[in-house]
Amino acid sequence: MAPEREAARERTPSGATATTRPRTRLDQPRPPRRRLLPEWDPEAFGRLSERIARFLGTGRFIVWMTVVIIAWVLWNVFAPGDLRFDNYPFIFLTLMLSLQASYAAPLILLAQNRQDDRDRVNLEQDRKQNERSIADTEYLTREIAALRIGLGEVATRDWIRSELQDLVKELEERQDGHGVFPAERSAGRDADDR
Repeated sequence: MAPEREAARERTPSGATATTRPRTRLDQPRPPRRRLLPEWDPEAFGRLSERIARFLGTGRFIVWMTVVIIAWVLWNVFAPGDLRFDNYPFIFLTLMLSLQASYAAPLILLAQNRQDDRDRVNLEQDRKQNERSIADTEYLTREIAALRIGLGEVATRDWIRSELQDLVKELEERQDGHGVFPAERSAGRDADDR
């Protein structure tokens, strides 16, 4: 323990207290660390990989690759011997095609993973939109049911027509039974009623 205390005393100037010691500030970011590997923006790299994968999936790429391979083979078969760089078994061509395939496959997979992520986000948004639509539909269904119940108590044109027809029949029956409508009664009788 004594060597540790000695080391602590050497680091701390004499008379320094906890408040006077230099402290690291927690409210400020640390200075950037030196890294051995280069840094890159994953989003930019992903966009680049998608562009490459889109190009690899076009007819234009197949045509250009076919043209390059045919030119390569023709050059290395018919060119003068000292200008040929890949003789008949075309080992260098095979190496180049393998290299292209070894880079194309991971780029295509990266592009597919990014597309899957976008599809997952879109699917989640669609699911939430569907939930909102279902909730709105249920609310409107309840409102329509409440309106139907309320309309059940409202007088409709057919109900009023049937009530008027019943009144007319009743008045006709009274007319047939008494011979006169109540308005046609004698004035004297009305005076007695007052």
